[in-house]
Amino acid sequence: MIRVKPSWRRPKGIDSRVRRKFKGCILMPNIGHGSNKKTRHVLPNRFTKFLVHNSAELDLLMMHNRKFCAEIAHNVSTLKRESIVEQAAQLKIGVTNGSARLRSQEDE
Repeated sequence: MIRVKPSWRRPKGIDSRVRRKFKGCILMPNIGHGSNKKTRHVLPNRFTKFLVHNSAELDLLMMHNRKFCAEIAHNVSTLKRESIVEQAAQLKIGVTNGSARLRSQEDE
């Protein structure tokens, strides 16, 4: 997905080729086709992702496990990942990246 940098400002010069949209010049961003607000940020499995850093944040999803699923943050260690995945299974909360960076039995 191509995004506009925060420093981008709309050209306002009277002779600006970009503002006048000449062929071969830099394109200006358009609003485009946004998705429906009800389905925005919804995964194909009809869950909305909730970023989890520790097992205490997993308790927030206990009553909402039919609408939200957990996604473990990228900077969570392997040991804490194991405990988060274990607790999510007990609370019947789905985890999108539950198998990421988990040690297999052979490594231990």
